[in-house]
Amino acid sequence: MSFLHKLGIGIGTGGGTSREIGRPIHLNARARTPGAAAPAAGATRTPVPPESNRVSNGLKEFLWHLDGLERGTLLDLGPAWQTTLSFFIERGFRVSSEDVLRAWKAFLTEEETRLRELREDASARESLDMTPSGRAARFLKDNLQYPRNSFDAVLLWDLLDYLEPSLVKQVVANLMELLRPGGVVFTMFHSKKPEGFQRYRVMDSNTLQMVPTAVICPAQRVYQNREIQDLFARFRTLKSFIGRDQLREALFTK
Repeated sequence: MSFLHKLGIGIGTGGGTSREIGRPIHLNARARTPGAAAPAAGATRTPVPPESNRVSNGLKEFLWHLDGLERGTLLDLGPAWQTTLSFFIERGFRVSSEDVLRAWKAFLTEEETRLRELREDASARESLDMTPSGRAARFLKDNLQYPRNSFDAVLLWDLLDYLEPSLVKQVVANLMELLRPGGVVFTMFHSKKPEGFQRYRVMDSNTLQMVPTAVICPAQRVYQNREIQDLFARFRTLKSFIGRDQLREALFTK
């Protein structure tokens, strides 16, 4: 059984690569809102739940923390939704967007292909570190590559619930390096394993739109409060909010 299947991730074909989707989008760059691929002829489409809005106290607090910041820089680790980009650009932010979860899926598929190619070369296969920490290190050599102290704010969303725990630790450590002193991270965690998969975009100062999407990677772990605090031990907790929809919002500052 391949390590992709152990993670509950199937190998697809024809998907975008991390280089296509994870490329940073900066101020004045025209963002393309991701859309679902057209179904094959004759295929039966699975009904997609409608988009819905949720009041986000975490987002409101996040914006309050950034209030008065001129020419701020923000890193969005989800899809490059035009609504989200426009919301922050209109407030004077220079925005970079990197869809880390889709890049991670593409990376795992590439790793599986590499393993198949190495099956006939035992020495080369043994030299490739396939431990979770080894995969995480290889992934981060090509992703989340920005200079230190580049950003005032990060939209992390619920990304950490879907990554391998070893990668989660390294991602949080990287964010600490990328943030400027006083920089803030907005993140969310599911309080139980999510039944579906969704993305988020900013509609206004305290409203997020939840966009049901085909699963990219299955949820890997449900983090308890103590585990979240341990992950962000080097950060200072601002506030956390628990919603009725099984989502916990949290703010951390450097």
